[in-house]
Amino acid sequence: MAGQDNIGAATRNLERSAELHRRYMQVRQGSEARIAPLSAEDAGAQSMPDASPAKWHLAHTTWFFETFLLVPNVADYAVFDPTFGYLFNSYYEALGPRQPRPQRGMLTRPSLDQVLAYRAHVDAAMGLLLANQDEPSVLDLAELGLAHEEQHQELMLMDILHLFSLSPINPAYSPDAPHGLAEDPGPVGRIDFAGGLDEIGWGGSGFAFDNEGPQHRVFLEPYRIADRLSTNAEWLEFMADGGYRRPELWLAQGWAELQEQGWTAPLYWQDTDAGWRVMTLRGLQMIDPHAPVAHISFYEAEAFATWSGARLPTEAEWERAARDAPILPAHDRLGPSGADPTAKGLRQMFNELWCWTRSAYSPYPGFKPAPGAVGEYNGKFMIGQMVLRGGCCLTPPGHVRTSYRNFFQPGQRWMFSGVRLAWDAEPKIAKAQRGAGTFAIDVIAGLARPRKQLQAKYFYDAEGSALFEAICDLPEYYPTRTETALLRAKAHEMAAVISADAALVEFGSGASTKTRILLDAAPQIGVYVPIDISPDALAAAAKSIGTDYPNLEVAPLMDDFTTAMNLPDAATGRPRTGFFPGSTIGNFDSAEVVTFLKSARHLLGRGAAFLVGLDLVKAPEILVAAYDDAAGVTAAFNLNLLARINRELGGTFDLAKFRHRAIWNADESRIEMHLVSACGQEVRAAGHSFHFAMGETIHTENSHKFTLAGFEALAAQAGWRIERSWESPSPSFAMVRLVTA
Repeated sequence: MAGQDNIGAATRNLERSAELHRRYMQVRQGSEARIAPLSAEDAGAQSMPDASPAKWHLAHTTWFFETFLLVPNVADYAVFDPTFGYLFNSYYEALGPRQPRPQRGMLTRPSLDQVLAYRAHVDAAMGLLLANQDEPSVLDLAELGLAHEEQHQELMLMDILHLFSLSPINPAYSPDAPHGLAEDPGPVGRIDFAGGLDEIGWGGSGFAFDNEGPQHRVFLEPYRIADRLSTNAEWLEFMADGGYRRPELWLAQGWAELQEQGWTAPLYWQDTDAGWRVMTLRGLQMIDPHAPVAHISFYEAEAFATWSGARLPTEAEWERAARDAPILPAHDRLGPSGADPTAKGLRQMFNELWCWTRSAYSPYPGFKPAPGAVGEYNGKFMIGQMVLRGGCCLTPPGHVRTSYRNFFQPGQRWMFSGVRLAWDAEPKIAKAQRGAGTFAIDVIAGLARPRKQLQAKYFYDAEGSALFEAICDLPEYYPTRTETALLRAKAHEMAAVISADAALVEFGSGASTKTRILLDAAPQIGVYVPIDISPDALAAAAKSIGTDYPNLEVAPLMDDFTTAMNLPDAATGRPRTGFFPGSTIGNFDSAEVVTFLKSARHLLGRGAAFLVGLDLVKAPEILVAAYDDAAGVTAAFNLNLLARINRELGGTFDLAKFRHRAIWNADESRIEMHLVSACGQEVRAAGHSFHFAMGETIHTENSHKFTLAGFEALAAQAGWRIERSWESPSPSFAMVRLVTA
C-alpha cells in the first residue's frame, strides 16, 4: 500500500512539473512582452532609489532561478556570468554583497541584449530541470520563483510610469491601451459586517507566500466597509476643502512628509490651464472624475478617511469582507476601472487598486521564515510598513488571493494604491449587537445585505427540529432514509476503524437519531460529545442517549459547531472521530466547506478521523421535490425561521406575506431555499427596520450536492484526505471517512 502511495505522489509531482514548465514559459514570455514598447535607453534608466530599471528586473528574476534552483540542483550547470551575482542580487544578505539599490541605473553594462541572452541561457536550463521533475522542494521553489517574477512584472510597469512621469515630453508606454470613461457610481454605500470570531490568513493547499500564514483566529468588532473605492471626484472635494493644508487631518509623520515633499495632490496629477491632468501608462490624460483615485500614500489615505468621517479598514476587516466578493479577472486597461453602477454589494475589491489598510505589516501568530537565504523573502521587512490588499490593474492574472498581503512604507506613492473607507458600527447598533447574542447579530447583518440572507443553522430551534424530523419522514425527502439505509448496511465497517475508548464528536447533533446506528455498531466508544446550538434539542438528545446507553459517557457541548474551539474535558486524551451525517455540509458554499473542515480539524486534533455525509448530484426533479414537498412541511420549516425571529428578537414578520420557494441552481450545483416577499413591506427585527420590495427574497439555505472528486479537492484544502467512502444505490448518497493529510 505504501508503494502505491509513493507511486501516486510521484505521478502527481510529475503532472505538477509539467504544469510548472508550461507556466514558467508563459510567465517568462510575459516579462519580456512588457519591455516590447521600450527602447534600450528606457530599459536602463532608474528614476529614483525605490525604482529599478526594467533591464535590472529582467536580470534579477533570472538570477533568482539561477541561484536558488539551477546552481543547487544541476551538477553540470554553467553559470552564465559570475559577476551577475553581485549585479543582480536584490537584498539577500546571506548571498553576499551586491550593487547598491540607488545605483542600479548606473549599470550600463551588461547591455539589454546581454540580459536577454542571460534569460535564454537560464530558460533552457530550467526547461531541462523541470522536465520530469518529481522532487517537491524543487517544484515549490520554482513556484515561488514564478510568483516572484509576477511581482516584478507589476513593479516593472510601476517603475516605467514613474520614469516617464519625469520626462518633459510625457511619453506614453502604451498609447493604444483600452480606456473608457467611468460612469458615475453614485454615492458610496456601506456594507455591514457583524464582527465576531473569524479566521484570516492562508490555510489551504496550493501556493501562497509565507507571510500570508499561518491561518489564525481574530476577533472583529461590528464594522462597515465602503462598497467601492473612493473616486477622483471625491478626492477633488477633499482638496478643495483644504485637505492638503489642514494639519488636523494628518498623522504627525504624514504632515511632516507632506511639508518635506510639497504634496498638493496625488502623485502624477498636474494642474494645467485645461484642468487637472494625470500621467498614466497611456500618456497624459484628463482626470476622469468617476475613476478611483490612485497613487496615494498611506498618509494621504488616512487624512482623506479622517476628512470623510471614516477610517481605513484593518486587513482582517478587508479579508473578511473580500470573501463575499468575486475575484474578477484582471483587465488590460493599464489603469483602474470605475465601479459598475449597476452592480450590487462589494465592488472593485480585486485587480483595480491596492487598498491601503490601517494595519502595520507584521508577522501573523506562529509565522516562521523559511530556512536559508530564501527566508529573507518577506520576514525581514516586517517593520515600518503598512499592509495593502486586493491587487491592482497591473497585477498578473491569477496572482491575487483573498489572503494576499502587499506592503509598502506609508509615504510611498508610485504603486497603484487607492482607498476604501470603513467605519465602526454605529455605537447604539454595536452595543445592541454585543448584548443581543450571535443570533441577533447574524440576523441584523443578513437582512442588511443588498441580497438578504439568513443562516441555515438557525432553523433548528425546538419547533424547527421537530419540523425537520417530520420532513425526514416525507416520501419526497430521500436523504434521510437513503443515508439511514447506508449507515445500517455499512456501520460495522465504519465502526471497525474507531479506536477503543474513543470520543465520538457529533457536529450539529439534533435528535441524534442516526448516531444510535453507529453507537450500536461501535460499543468500544467511550464518550459521546453531541454539539448543538439549541439548548432544548441538545438536552433532550443527551438525556435520551444517556438513558439508552448507560455504559457510555455523554458530554454535551452547547455551541455553534462551526466555530467551537474546545471540547469537554471528557474528550481529553482520547482518540477522536468526528461525525457529521445528514448532508448538512451541503448548507455551506465551497469556501465555507473549507473553513468548516479546517475548524473541525482544529477541534478534533491531530490524528483524528471524520465521518461526513454527502448528498450526491442527481436529477433536478428529484432534488426540487425533496425541498418543496406537496404537504407543505418544508415550507413551514422555512417560515419557522421568521417565526423564531418574531419570538426571540421582537420581529414583526407576517408569515402570510412570505412564500417558500425551492430552486435548483445548476451553475452552483445546489438547491436553494428562499422566502419570497409577496408585497412591499417594512419589517422590524432585533431593533432594526428592514424594507422588502415585492418579490424580494431572503436566501435561507443552500444544499450543495457533491461529487466525490469535488469534495475530495475541498477537503484537501483543509488538510484532510478521503481514506474511504461508502455510496448508496440511487438516489445516491455517500459517507466518507476523512483523515488528516
